[in-house]
Amino acid sequence: MSVIMYSTGYCPYCARARKLFEMKGVDYREIRIDDHPEKREEMIAKSGRNTVPQIFINGQHIGGCDDMYALENQGKLDKLLQKLG
Repeated sequence: MSVIMYSTGYCPYCARARKLFEMKGVDYREIRIDDHPEKREEMIAKSGRNTVPQIFINGQHIGGCDDMYALENQGKLDKLLQKLG
């Protein structure tokens, strides 16, 4: 069980997503596609999207930063994160 975020170092949406994870105390694995450009194709294949961030919780694609904040505002993000164990 894990949280994975495909990101870049210069993306403001990635920074917002990192901030929310840090506020919630969530450990996550960050795959920087600017440092590892070969991972971009992997991200696109898994998510169907070519923008960052792309976030996965327990293998479930939840989308990007705005999608994650929407889940937070709906009270659904904590439920997904509780399943991390």
